[in-house]
Amino acid sequence: MATLKVTTPYDNKLIKEIPLVGEQEVKKALSVAHGLFQDRSNWLPAYERVELLERVVKIMSTRVEDLTKIAAQEGGKPYFDSEIEVLRAVNGVKLAIEHLGQLKGGQIPMGHTRSSVNRLAFTMREPIGVVSSISAFNHPLNLIIHQTIPAIIVGCPVIIKPATTTPLSCLTFMDILKEAGLPDGWCQVLVCEKKAAEKLVTDERVDFFSFIGSAKVGWYLRSKLAPGTRCALEHGGVAPVIVEQDADLDSMLPALLKGAFYHAGQVCVSVQRVFVHENISESVANKLSEMARTLVVGDPLDKKTEVGPLILPREVDRVEEWVNEAAANGTKVLCGGKRISDTCYEPTVLLNPPDDVKVSRLEIFGPVVCVYSYSNRNEAIKKANSLPYAFQASVFSGDLNNTLDTVSKLNASAVMVNDHTAFRVDWMPFGGRNVSGLGMGGIPYSMHEMTREKMIVIKSEAL
Repeated sequence: MATLKVTTPYDNKLIKEIPLVGEQEVKKALSVAHGLFQDRSNWLPAYERVELLERVVKIMSTRVEDLTKIAAQEGGKPYFDSEIEVLRAVNGVKLAIEHLGQLKGGQIPMGHTRSSVNRLAFTMREPIGVVSSISAFNHPLNLIIHQTIPAIIVGCPVIIKPATTTPLSCLTFMDILKEAGLPDGWCQVLVCEKKAAEKLVTDERVDFFSFIGSAKVGWYLRSKLAPGTRCALEHGGVAPVIVEQDADLDSMLPALLKGAFYHAGQVCVSVQRVFVHENISESVANKLSEMARTLVVGDPLDKKTEVGPLILPREVDRVEEWVNEAAANGTKVLCGGKRISDTCYEPTVLLNPPDDVKVSRLEIFGPVVCVYSYSNRNEAIKKANSLPYAFQASVFSGDLNNTLDTVSKLNASAVMVNDHTAFRVDWMPFGGRNVSGLGMGGIPYSMHEMTREKMIVIKSEAL
């Protein structure tokens, strides 16, 4: 049997070797999930689902340290940030329990025409069916929660494929579900390569497909969906920030630092393009550079580390190539700009890269932030909106009218005011526009998308 070697992204040491499954195992998993859903005698009552997840919360709450170490070791996110991710994951399960009671239908008025008299009509929500989820590496536990727990709580069998770079958090969570009493088949994990994983997309028994990853892969997989399969796709962005000259720099700079270099920039809404009024642009860029130089880069398991490695050495190669291209075309490299090792790259601040270089056009997904000077706010907004990606954005200003005008003009699914673009809580809607995605994530929003509406019309002379 083929195996997968899971290694630490910081020093490439082997953590564990686990078996890889093939197309036959994928087909078997789909058959099990489909069979469970088709036989209503197998369905779990809502109260049992609630009790199950309450047990999951208790188990996870006692294992925060272990879950944190697993996530940090396999994903490379620093210990402090990995611990926050684990706590978010626990809260995500709580959110699912809390929001189950909010999934409800409503009355459809009848009797307004002669043909509709003596009728009562209302809607209810039912589980959509088999959910297939393909996940990403950058939040190895919390993304798994977002792609499985909404399905479980609404009554859908779910199959999850974790990223092959970070499968251990997912496998550990599957053990927790089993310990909590989830019956076999309701949540299955498949660690497999791309060819086998594609069967999780194309099979007609899949009712809902959840994907987190690159736009190229996501849109390709969507084109392969069977007729009738619904989907939600979460891709990356090139998060723009508009900074007015009256912005509060004392609060803004730490926010930009965190938003740009959290998880070494490997977040789909990381601060990437910062458009700053020309009167303060060099000052902002220089101060941000001074702060970036102080960040501790290193082993994610060292509690002093603030910026960890990139997930694979080839990503360091790519980031280095993009920064070198920008520098060769006249960009000022204010700090960083060099690899530290095969796995780590210096936190980097670039000033005024040309519009046509990769760092200005594509998602960097690395510890690099670009600062651009502008004289006209509307021109800055036009540049911010010039790319096909549209996810989260932000504006820093003390002028309410200018702020609201900027918010209205930015093409984004969410705009943060006086905060960085990477802010998120798990009960808010989260998803991209345009190339950046389709549908909405967030625990309650995923729960809604993983259900469908049914209308009941009752005819009676007593009505």
